[in-house]
Amino acid sequence: MYNLIVERVNLKNQNDITEVREFLKNFNLDLDNDIDYTIVIRQNDEIKATCSKAKSIFKCFAVSKDLRGEGVTATLINSLNDRLFEEGKYHSFIFTKPENIEIFEGIGYKIIAKTDTVALLENGIYNISTYLDKLATEYNIEGEKERGAIVVNCNPLTQGHLYLIEEAAKKCEELLIFVVEENKSLFPFEIRYNLVKEGTKYIKNAKVIRGGEYIISSATFPSYFLRKADAVLEAYTTLDATIFGKYFGSKFNVKKRYVGQEPYCNVTNAYNNALKKVLPTYDIEVFEVKRKEENNSPISASSVREYIKNDDMDSIKKIVPRVTYEFLISEEGEKIREKIKLSNSPH
Repeated sequence: MYNLIVERVNLKNQNDITEVREFLKNFNLDLDNDIDYTIVIRQNDEIKATCSKAKSIFKCFAVSKDLRGEGVTATLINSLNDRLFEEGKYHSFIFTKPENIEIFEGIGYKIIAKTDTVALLENGIYNISTYLDKLATEYNIEGEKERGAIVVNCNPLTQGHLYLIEEAAKKCEELLIFVVEENKSLFPFEIRYNLVKEGTKYIKNAKVIRGGEYIISSATFPSYFLRKADAVLEAYTTLDATIFGKYFGSKFNVKKRYVGQEPYCNVTNAYNNALKKVLPTYDIEVFEVKRKEENNSPISASSVREYIKNDDMDSIKKIVPRVTYEFLISEEGEKIREKIKLSNSPH
């Protein structure tokens, strides 16, 4: 490590960012838009290694061939972990290429899942197994009931979501409804989660569960939040589907996964296709349910948000349950409606 300098990159400086991007190009990588902290190692003022983080996810990792075997990987990861500790976080993911798995296993990380092109590892004060044990206790998911599962964002909860949930619940001994926890939607997670809990109270065999870090999160499926159908979309969808099948399906005896037909969004459609391909290998059937319609058009949360932008509360009332409508006309809901009117976000 003689004559090597570790330094933090100023992410507000376009020249510094461009320099990192140019280095990463040599490894067929790019600097993701969601990163919040980047470090580089220099030798004679030239970048020789880099790694970044987005919250607790380490990625955009690259080391020049001439420095491999010199302990550079450990230096980069230790520096990022020091930063996480400063932020009060004691668990991290590494998003990398499969050929790098052994490197990170050598410094204490454990593989969660991989595809042909990406791998996800983790390290810290908990892991996916202890997390699932905690969920089982918190939500009383015990015994060998044959379960079905749905993963929803519900931004916000619509009559379409309720129809899908009702149809799934009819065919399951117990239905697990996982609400995506990543807070990148126009309706914050706690609001979405509470709307689903309140809106499904009458479905006695359903349990509404926080999605956590292992289901459609920035770690398992970043393209979901970018709504970007790019070259790596298949890898992300496959990774998330694999994690669900390998861990959630096995732990909770999930035999059926339900999804709504997706006529509009390419990303969600690609995800549905990945589920159909991957989950049967874990003995989980995938059922695609035809979307509930209003005026010959599939009901969607994006329609609700569009009606909000147009101040069309009458149309909203026709496609959302009472709990959603009452929230939207509340003081808190009015604030979110104002944000939506000012936003160009698809979420």
